[in-house]
Amino acid sequence: MIVLHYTGMRTAADAIARLTDPKAEVSAHYLIDEDGTIHALVAEDKRAWHAGSSHWRGITDINSASIGIELVNPGHEHGYRDFPDAQIDALIPLMEEIKQRHGITRGNIVGHSDVAPTRKQDPGEFFPWGRLARVRLAMPRPTKNLIDPLWSDAGFLLALERFGYEVTDELAAVVAFQRRFRPELIDGEIDGECRSLLLALLLPKPQGDE
Repeated sequence: MIVLHYTGMRTAADAIARLTDPKAEVSAHYLIDEDGTIHALVAEDKRAWHAGSSHWRGITDINSASIGIELVNPGHEHGYRDFPDAQIDALIPLMEEIKQRHGITRGNIVGHSDVAPTRKQDPGEFFPWGRLARVRLAMPRPTKNLIDPLWSDAGFLLALERFGYEVTDELAAVVAFQRRFRPELIDGEIDGECRSLLLALLLPKPQGDE
């Protein structure tokens, strides 16, 4: 897997200091500054402590199954803002290399909030998932031929779990899904658009493209 984060700290220097402090017990394989500078912090064959208590598609020890990439951004607590083009320009080729090295499918490229919806919001609603999707580095937001399956709320949550989310906290899971696939309206409500988006995401895809 690839798990994307924002640092949630005021400066890049603060983030690097924390990620390289053994006492903090938090780390990531890479950090990308807002100017596009890439810092390699942990070798890819080593376990980094970036995901914490998390879950995706039945995997519960995500730190042992993933590459963690931190993007310098102050986050929701310190003045959340857009991710600069230079930062995403550096992220894309790095992700492509990692994806190829480890045979990672788009369905296993996720945000921290996807795998830890009760605890995390990053990389957040400003993250340009659409740009990654256009170069096949993320699942695209469905836009065509959307059909509302008219699931009950329980049916939607069951489908959400099938897609990959943990739904022990139902509201948190719905919010995480919306933050990823409908960032313009994050209200925790299961509506027709959410049902339609999730159905489209669950439809069969070409082999090796899930």
